[in-house]
Amino acid sequence: MARTITIVGGGLAGLTLGIGLREQGIPVVLCEAGGYPRHRVCGEFINGRGYGTLARLGLLKLLERNGAREARTAAFFSRRKSLGIRTLPQPALCLSRFVLDKLWAEHFASLGGDLRTGWRWRAEGFGAGVVRANGRQAQTLGEEWHWFGLKGHAQNVALSADLEMHFFPNSYVGLCRIEEDKVNVCGLLRRSKAKPSTPENFVDRLRGPYGSILSHRLAKAQWDAASFCAVAGLSFRPLKAGTTGECRLGDALTMIAPFTGNGMSMAFESAEIAISPLAAYARQEIQWSDAQRAIAEECDVRFTRRLRWSSWFQNGLFRSPARIPLLPIAIRCGWIWRWLFFVTR
Repeated sequence: MARTITIVGGGLAGLTLGIGLREQGIPVVLCEAGGYPRHRVCGEFINGRGYGTLARLGLLKLLERNGAREARTAAFFSRRKSLGIRTLPQPALCLSRFVLDKLWAEHFASLGGDLRTGWRWRAEGFGAGVVRANGRQAQTLGEEWHWFGLKGHAQNVALSADLEMHFFPNSYVGLCRIEEDKVNVCGLLRRSKAKPSTPENFVDRLRGPYGSILSHRLAKAQWDAASFCAVAGLSFRPLKAGTTGECRLGDALTMIAPFTGNGMSMAFESAEIAISPLAAYARQEIQWSDAQRAIAEECDVRFTRRLRWSSWFQNGLFRSPARIPLLPIAIRCGWIWRWLFFVTR
């Protein structure tokens, strides 16, 4: 009789893990505090090694059948200047989390998974047989800058490339075209801890500064107010999996800087890493400590380098005076562009 694996958190990492375990006949209970479908703050495109994970798990075609769009080019902008358009070294796949999470939840349930929505984990700790996939680390309150993310969907938006990134002194905003000719507009913003904690207006914040290329791009946008969502207290401090004392996956382990476009991929990858050790534990072939250690070690091997590079790059984007001349050079120089792309994936 196989042991049951309990997954706390029904985002990308938790659902993907649940699907992978159910494909191997492992009993799984997945506890999700919210419900499906719902909007989440997310760049809403998959790029990097997560593409291969989806193919190996047989999930790629499910996305393609449900409106996912391929992205092959990316354009970059400062406030009033185009910094260039580049071809992505690897294509990306764009689909809203509203659709994606619902697809994953339905697929997990169709495989016989026990999905419990509106269910908060109230036990103390995450012990043997329990996987923590319930979202991000909280930011330390004492830090000088506080980070928050905003997202909304809009129509009637013309893009110059499949993906766009707009950089400002205290924020960056990414755009990508998703299903039904909608555009996902997602921004990471920072504020001093002395300023108010909530954005005054979603649309004004997502449009960027007045007179910017982004504000003109979104001037005639038709917004879906139901898609607006926000998240605050984001932490981008790299965390070693082996130091947590828990089995953590996805954002519950660590968040990569959003400008890399690798967050969704890391969620899928961490889930795939965990499937075999957890299945072996469920079949009573190994102990929980062995499964947990195997998952942590592989996550650290897989993610440490890209987390380190992305942290350095994000600090440079926001803190370095040299970013103004260096950013266009990095984007326009082919070998630098490819190197930056691969070290964050």
